Amino acid sequence: MYAQLQDILDHPLPSLAVVGNLIVIESLLSVDNAAVLATLVGDLPAAQRKQALRYGIFGAYLFRGLCLVFASYLVGFWFLKPLGGLYLLYLCFDYFRATKPEEEHGPDKQKSWLYRSTIGLLGPFWATVAVIELMDVAFSIDNVFAVVAFSNNLILICAGVFIGILAMRLVAQAFVGLMGKYPFLETAAFVVIGVLGLKLVLSLLKHFAPGHPVSDFLDSEAADAGLTVLTIATFGVPLLTSRLLGWPRRLGGQ
Repeated sequence: MYAQLQDILDHPLPSLAVVGNLIVIESLLSVDNAAVLATLVGDLPAAQRKQALRYGIFGAYLFRGLCLVFASYLVGFWFLKPLGGLYLLYLCFDYFRATKPEEEHGPDKQKSWLYRSTIGLLGPFWATVAVIELMDVAFSIDNVFAVVAFSNNLILICAGVFIGILAMRLVAQAFVGLMGKYPFLETAAFVVIGVLGLKLVLSLLKHFAPGHPVSDFLDSEAADAGLTVLTIATFGVPLLTSRLLGWPRRLGGQ
């Protein structure tokens, strides 16, 4: 642990870049997770919706904590970075492709084997909670794998998971508010997601072609600093031009 802390102190810029990228990833994943959970509780009475979501938040904390316990084992697998990159590229592709009509309303819990198996025994509320907890497991695995894909430093991994938990209640809510005011920020966020995914996929070069100039550059502080600048510019430039020039009002909009 001391060596990992020393590594952060010796390389503050790359460490900050990792944390900054994780904020973007975790916020986007949390927004998506929250949307799915809101869909699952949509048919419950208003009072039960809040209670079911409360159980969902608790389950997310629990399962992310359990995933964090196993994170120390996951960091030893070199292939997690390219796999994480492919996952982020899929998220980017899924956003930019034309939305299919059947996907507009989110997942249908009535098709869930768990829901159909438990509703008779537990009733609609607890059957819904059971489905939510199952979704929490999937979300936790996705988010922790995304964190592990970015760094082998357990301190940064813990920070990333903690950010993910905060993002569920704070960052995601603020991000949704900003996207409501400046809808083009959602498009900018998924551009960043795609760039980060591509960088992680290119980490294959480090494993199969160590010492290659491209591999060395991608693993350098300059590349991390450049990625951080690119991330800030992707959000900041259109936000600035929108405030000053009134453009863009919406990128990737209807």
